[in-house]
Amino acid sequence: MSAAERLPTDWKSDAMRRRIARRYASERRFKAFGLAAILISAAFLAFLLVTMIGNGLRGFTRAEIALKIDFPSSPLLLDPAAITDQALANANLPMVTSQAAERALGPGADDLLSSTAWISVRDAIKADPTILQRVETISVPAATAIDLATKTQGAPEAEAAVARLKQAGLVSTGLNWTFLSSSDGTDPTQVGIWGAFKGSLLTMLVTLALSFPIGVATALYLEEYARRNWITDIIEVSINNLAAVPSIIFGLLGLSIFLNLLHLPRSAALVGGLTLALMTMPVIVIAGRNAIKAVPPSIRDAALGIGASPVQVVFHHVLPLALPGILTGTIIGMARALGETAPLLMIGMRAFIATPPGGVTDPATVLPVQIYLWSDEVSKGFVEKTSAAIIVLLVFLLAMNGLAIYLRNKFEKRW
Repeated sequence: MSAAERLPTDWKSDAMRRRIARRYASERRFKAFGLAAILISAAFLAFLLVTMIGNGLRGFTRAEIALKIDFPSSPLLLDPAAITDQALANANLPMVTSQAAERALGPGADDLLSSTAWISVRDAIKADPTILQRVETISVPAATAIDLATKTQGAPEAEAAVARLKQAGLVSTGLNWTFLSSSDGTDPTQVGIWGAFKGSLLTMLVTLALSFPIGVATALYLEEYARRNWITDIIEVSINNLAAVPSIIFGLLGLSIFLNLLHLPRSAALVGGLTLALMTMPVIVIAGRNAIKAVPPSIRDAALGIGASPVQVVFHHVLPLALPGILTGTIIGMARALGETAPLLMIGMRAFIATPPGGVTDPATVLPVQIYLWSDEVSKGFVEKTSAAIIVLLVFLLAMNGLAIYLRNKFEKRW
């Protein structure tokens, strides 16, 4: 039957009605499946956030015991007018703190205090040396079992001890500033995230300083200047393959080049940044090329038509218009680098770092590695510290992405 002889469709026939009903039913099923997928993803995300926040918020607090210390009657031989770090180090403050706990809280009271409770006593003396001439009450961190019993259900002995301390008004729970200002340690009540946070910040700065300009320059060259031949084809294929290479390979590359060949300092933010820059650069190059390619050719033709040189066309017109897309690729690459652990483990950034790094060449660790190390600890006190560190990592990631998105929107131009 020819097109001219074809009869018009009878939209009111039973066959057509069934066909339309099946089409609408198929659309409704597709929408239902899509909604179900979104709800399942949101449920998993909510479960993760609730679990992390529920456990992590407790990591930002700690239990403290009010300890009364009679300094005049203690065996401390310290001159309030000549308090130095060396004098405090030789004063045997752990023994003084233990004896004060026995006198104030009874036999076995030393087990109620953290093994690093004497550090709070030392800091109190440094802040006000005149307390050596009187009886002073100092808040010291409680032992891990007591700390857990004040927040969640703990061992029966610990809960009984907490009940006695609460009845005497000697225990309290407050914000743990030590967690935000100190580094790694063996006591979960004294560990902090600042050292790993600073290490991550220095590592990301090195990564960004290397990968962004080199990646953008590579993208500009390949799109605007490079001739189309078999050499550029090999380069493009290699870059695309490097973007999909497992991160552990970059760790092995960093180990062999930066440590074994160049002998750079082990476990330093400089080496970590160099290794992550190798991993991030292909992502920035690919995103940069796509952003540059998306700039309309009319922009180039118009700039050349009014007398701009090829270099001016690229840097005054093409690059500013492609910058939002380049920043999007940078966000993706830096977010991946921030959460990486395997390549940094290969270059030795899993060391026990008790002092925050002072520069990019000092020994350092990063937040993902610190989380990994704490999650492997036996003490239950590190569980909430791990969740708290994850919260810090997520906040760091959101802040970094927020800044990048702000810059992308600021430079975004529409044509």
